[in-house]
Amino acid sequence: MLAGKLYDSSDAELLALRKKAGDLCTRFNALSRNDDEARAEVLDELLPGHGEGLDVMGPVFFDYGIHTTVGARMFANFNFTVLDCVPVTIGDDVMFGPNISLLPPMHPLRWQDRNVRRHPDGGFYNYEYGEPIVIGSNCWFGGDVTVLGGVTIGDGCVIGAGSVVTKDIPANSVAVGNPARVIRTITDADASVYQDYAR
Repeated sequence: MLAGKLYDSSDAELLALRKKAGDLCTRFNALSRNDDEARAEVLDELLPGHGEGLDVMGPVFFDYGIHTTVGARMFANFNFTVLDCVPVTIGDDVMFGPNISLLPPMHPLRWQDRNVRRHPDGGFYNYEYGEPIVIGSNCWFGGDVTVLGGVTIGDGCVIGAGSVVTKDIPANSVAVGNPARVIRTITDADASVYQDYAR
């Protein structure tokens, strides 16, 4: 699965890993936002090795969690969904607006290869594969952004609200739309008019 090859998603080991992640997500989502210690403990188990300063509003939804690498000071607003059947890598200082979906899973195009099948033991399954997602540091995602598998987003990018990212985005770009297209490069001329207030 992690190599991006076709796999049977009903495999017992994968089912157990998804169940554990699902249980952790359910626990996190049920906790009070004032219960910082309990929320941190769940995130430590769901996203082992995450960077310092992780800030997640919830609810969250991860397929596995353990296949997602998160840098320092990541912020995720409401409804953060990561279907991490393959590695999802997120850099430092990344801000996600509400309703963000990172979607590596893919299915075969031909229905003959994609449809649900029956195991000899009577259970059902289908084949899927995944393509990794890489998000560089210092990025900001507006609300309702979807990133598809196989995409790399460079450092310092801004992805506009409602965008569907289907192709790589070079560093320091503003990209918007469905499919997302680069509309310009971010430069020093974009220094905030509010920068004096941040001091």
